[in-house]
Amino acid sequence: MAAKLTFWFELASTYSYLSAMRIDALAETAGVEVTWRPVPLGPIFGAQGWTTSPFNIYEAKGAYMWRDMDRLCAARGLTFRKPDPFPQNSIRAARVALAALETSHGPAFVRALYLAQFTQGKDIADPATIEEALRSAHLPASLAEAADDPTYKDALKAASAESIQKGLFGAPSFTVGDELFWGDDRLEDALNWAVSA
Repeated sequence: MAAKLTFWFELASTYSYLSAMRIDALAETAGVEVTWRPVPLGPIFGAQGWTTSPFNIYEAKGAYMWRDMDRLCAARGLTFRKPDPFPQNSIRAARVALAALETSHGPAFVRALYLAQFTQGKDIADPATIEEALRSAHLPASLAEAADDPTYKDALKAASAESIQKGLFGAPSFTVGDELFWGDDRLEDALNWAVSA
């Protein structure tokens, strides 16, 4: 039976972008099956008394994060551009991601959204950006209708509630059963845990 790991990501998250761009290759090498789960951080942050990203609330932390992203992206051969505004509203895109992830092209759609946002400065709440990402992932642009579908609205709310129940407090997060790992720098640890478990 294949080792399994769940990848919880927020589409407006800088460090989730880093993980999304490398998780498939690392998981394949490790022999781990990955389940991609979009989750909005708004409710998670709200439970901690925050109304926006902690990188906006804490100036020094925010300045560090932007510099850290510059360094990490350069080291990994990724382009990086600070989006404006930050964080972006990811709810519509996350609902479409849920629909896209019902197909084998789902991860490609998620990566296309990250690239649109963090390399081209596009707004992932814009239906045109979502449709362009769908086409880039070889999915029909009509899948964007999932953003207004009650099924996916409810599914995203359920994912949010489940993530809080599992103790998530940020993204990216990785779970192996009840074991939680947080942050792009813990991806390898999470994969190793999945293999050993």
